[in-house]
Amino acid sequence: MNPTPQLSTRALRSGYGKRVVVDGVDVTIPSGRITVIVGANACGKSTLLKTMARILAPQSGQVLLDGTPVGSIPTRTLATRLGLLPQQPIAPEGIAVADLVGRGRHPHQSVFRSTGAQDRRIVEESLLATRTAELADRSIDELSGGQRQRVWIAMALAQRTDVLLLDEPTTFLDLTHQVEVLDLLTDLNRERGTTVVMVLHDVNLSARYADHIIAMKRGRVVAAGAPRDVVDADLVAKVFDLEADVITDPVSGTPLIVPRGRHHVLTDAGA
Repeated sequence: MNPTPQLSTRALRSGYGKRVVVDGVDVTIPSGRITVIVGANACGKSTLLKTMARILAPQSGQVLLDGTPVGSIPTRTLATRLGLLPQQPIAPEGIAVADLVGRGRHPHQSVFRSTGAQDRRIVEESLLATRTAELADRSIDELSGGQRQRVWIAMALAQRTDVLLLDEPTTFLDLTHQVEVLDLLTDLNRERGTTVVMVLHDVNLSARYADHIIAMKRGRVVAAGAPRDVVDADLVAKVFDLEADVITDPVSGTPLIVPRGRHHVLTDAGA
């Protein structure tokens, strides 16, 4: 088995036009682990992920895969090593679920190699893993938001890359399906050694599922490390401008953020 490639950034600046969103970021993604990027809205989480995936070009600095700038890696080669599930993917109108998931196999094919038995097996496994096999013949246009999201994840799984980047993979999902998807990605990481990098809004789920957390504010990284080492009340206040208690999750033993707010703080009279 080939070692899992290492993804990193060096002095990375990126954004849109002249607007800088990610400003001077140095991160190293632990290989073969689950990393979650957290932070308030518009802090640069998705922009960082898109730049690592080469959807956005750096304004300065570099994104490196095993020490090689991703911009110098041929597109098809990069697509076999690094997969991306964007926040709002767009499917061709009327495409069937199985056909959409099958597109995850395209980087592994060429004019001399069309869809084969191995591709069909991987597509079927990806549908089963995301509990979408019964939807295989249906049009993507007929599905609910939650069903569509699971199909997109199946397509990302079918790509079979060593590194998988996901921008809000639990979008549109209820709590049950959020946990199912995060359990699925954990299985993928543990069974195949896939490096998983996600942007999530739910900090408590992030702390539970991440091996490594990157916390961002205003385009910069303010903390990075294991959840138990970096998630505390000071970090929550700094990153989210939120007063909270941080306790131990009774299920996972990871940090659990309990927001204070203005209306639900116990007093002696109400205790």
